[in-house]
Amino acid sequence: MARVRLTDRYVGTISAPQGRRLEIFDQHPQGAGLMLRVADTGRKIWMVRYRTDDGQQRRLNLGYYPDVGLSEARGRAAAARLEATGGGDPAAARQRRRVEAKTDRLKTYNNLADSYFTACEVGEWKPRGKRKRASTLANEKWLWSKHIKPHLGGLKLEQVSPAELKQVLRDLVATGRGSTSNKVRAQIRQMFNFAIGDDRIAVNPVDKTAALGDEAPRQRVLSDQEIRVVWSALSSRAGLIRQGRGEVDGERVLIGEPVSIALKLLLVTLVRRSEMTGVARRELDLDNGTWLIPGDRTKSGRSHLVPLTTTAIVLFRRAIEIADEGRSEASPYVFLSPRDRCKPITPAALTHALRYVREALDLERFTPHDLRRTGATIMASERLEISPFLIGKVLSHSTETGGAANVTLTTYALYDYVKEKRAALLAWEALLGKIVESPSENLPTSPMAAKLPVVLDDDMRRRIADPRFRQALIAELLGHAPL
Repeated sequence: MARVRLTDRYVGTISAPQGRRLEIFDQHPQGAGLMLRVADTGRKIWMVRYRTDDGQQRRLNLGYYPDVGLSEARGRAAAARLEATGGGDPAAARQRRRVEAKTDRLKTYNNLADSYFTACEVGEWKPRGKRKRASTLANEKWLWSKHIKPHLGGLKLEQVSPAELKQVLRDLVATGRGSTSNKVRAQIRQMFNFAIGDDRIAVNPVDKTAALGDEAPRQRVLSDQEIRVVWSALSSRAGLIRQGRGEVDGERVLIGEPVSIALKLLLVTLVRRSEMTGVARRELDLDNGTWLIPGDRTKSGRSHLVPLTTTAIVLFRRAIEIADEGRSEASPYVFLSPRDRCKPITPAALTHALRYVREALDLERFTPHDLRRTGATIMASERLEISPFLIGKVLSHSTETGGAANVTLTTYALYDYVKEKRAALLAWEALLGKIVESPSENLPTSPMAAKLPVVLDDDMRRRIADPRFRQALIAELLGHAPL
């Protein structure tokens, strides 16, 4: 350790012997406590030494030479010692700032989004007590990237004020997207609730904003004529021209056969679009006419057994045949993504394809979910007169049960009204064949239809209303006496 009255020339020429490190203290009156540390690599660091009020000796890094010259180093050393004389501890304060910078992951809304989606994907953030489904996360990410990030992503969390949020929502409402505005508001609320749970902020700014969009439950049900022309368009997939869409007016509609099959299957089976697009081969038992959708792919979180009619079986077999074309190894999925044949298509692919078909046919707006509503509505109508209770089973809607029935269904949920569900879907298949006017080509008659009632009679509806029938049915399916 040496003590030298430092000069610019001395600092610039001093070097340390190989394998050693020099520490040189400045003897100049303005450099009290200033030290130059010289490594044998040639690197030079300015440091200052001081004592805190409790007598502890500290050292503070002031910067590297020549980035920080001698005069500036003396000024920084004097400021640090003055702070220590006043009771401060500049070295400890810098360490705290570094720790805060490393732990404070949520500086901007972009940072919050990264942390939020990661926490959702690994199951760390479960606002309703259960892990978010992949389709839910995909929708949230789309809302974030499309409507939130461009306006708010670069702001610090403290800058995301109710006024900023209201402007985003107003802009959406002004362009006729009131429903989207409400979804964006709900998404922002969730993300800030996550930030509150992470102790990053204390107040959710969304609490001071109101939902601006007017929403009414969708009631779109396709007519027979609409079903007929849509089915025909999906069968031919030729000659469709999009209309009334500005730049795309007159553009041909190109839809692959797998997507066409998936859309037809939505109408035949009445499952949700995400359940259809993600179907894996292992879920299907085509020989026995069943499709078991696992709980992690259903909205209710419970496995759902879908009885498959002959139409569904034929369509699934064709989709698998297409998936296997030109492949030496089968994919685990039925409907393959064109970008990665080891992954399934996305639910959005069905939505986009159906929109293009609708525009080409110049039909009123409808979505894949409206196909499901259409089938359920016709089932409940006087044309089929199927019990709403049984329709709920076909659609995999949750129902409240209790007592022995609850225990039975917990254990044997897969067999929940399977015979009646099959009968309802066969009835729907038969009527759908008449609607599209080509049952022999597109909707083959099911050999199982002769063994099961096509329309539920009064006696069947009365039995369904009796909770004891529920247990008896399951006992019959399992081959033992009722509980």
